[in-house]
Amino acid sequence: MTDNALVNKAAAATSPELTDKVVLYFIEHGMQILTAIVLMGAGLFIARWVGSIVQRWLRSKAYDEPVSNLIVKVIKLLIIVFIGVMSLGQMGVQITPLIAGIGVAGVGVSLAMQGLLGNLVAGLTIIFSKPFTIGEYIELLGVYGQVTDISLFSTTLQHTDNSRVIVPNRKIVGEILHNYGNIRQLNLTAAIAYNADISQALALVNTILQQNPMVLTEPVPAVGIAALHESSIALAIQPWVKVDDFVPAQAAIYQAVIEQFRDQQIEVPIPRRNIQILNPTP
Repeated sequence: MTDNALVNKAAAATSPELTDKVVLYFIEHGMQILTAIVLMGAGLFIARWVGSIVQRWLRSKAYDEPVSNLIVKVIKLLIIVFIGVMSLGQMGVQITPLIAGIGVAGVGVSLAMQGLLGNLVAGLTIIFSKPFTIGEYIELLGVYGQVTDISLFSTTLQHTDNSRVIVPNRKIVGEILHNYGNIRQLNLTAAIAYNADISQALALVNTILQQNPMVLTEPVPAVGIAALHESSIALAIQPWVKVDDFVPAQAAIYQAVIEQFRDQQIEVPIPRRNIQILNPTP
């Protein structure tokens, strides 16, 4: 008898035995299998129901849509995995070794991805605690900029020159953070001569700030004398503007101050030095 014939005969003998075992298993564990199927269906329903609740809650807290969707998917997946393990146990599968294997694999993965998982945990901390939001201007770790994106793994800051700084989230959590919010205060100065009319100069500066649409009325701009120098009086000009208007507002205010001071003949002193020659050479 050839080898092919032996294989076919063995397969023919094994097929009825396998079918009998499958039928016997379904007869003996029919209720458990049915219960497991019902349990999985209920798990899918619960996952969808919990996901919709979490989605509405995240929207009410004004979280970013991509981040909200990712969080909802993770929660659904965890619920389905938990219900799936319970269903396998209901079907008679030994889940203890399975859970132990998942735990060991989880430890190995966490050790191999410490940095990535650290960024993920820090990203969730930032999203839920909200130490800053998109559009605000922050400064930390020697870097600064306007927040343009908050993801699960990193935060993007944009400078006024449109360059970007990508900061890993684990570098942010636990560090000292300076949050300027959505507005910033300009710190400008203008010099006038000692013989100039100080009240007139301050009134002109206040008028310039009131007429500039980029200057906010609240908080009220701070205008006054900043310092007395050797040959000039320094005026402090400190209005509040939106983060996006920080650079253009500064240029516009300086230009208006120069033009108004010239029109009103308010002297802007030029540094001078008197040099006396005590022993001139013949």
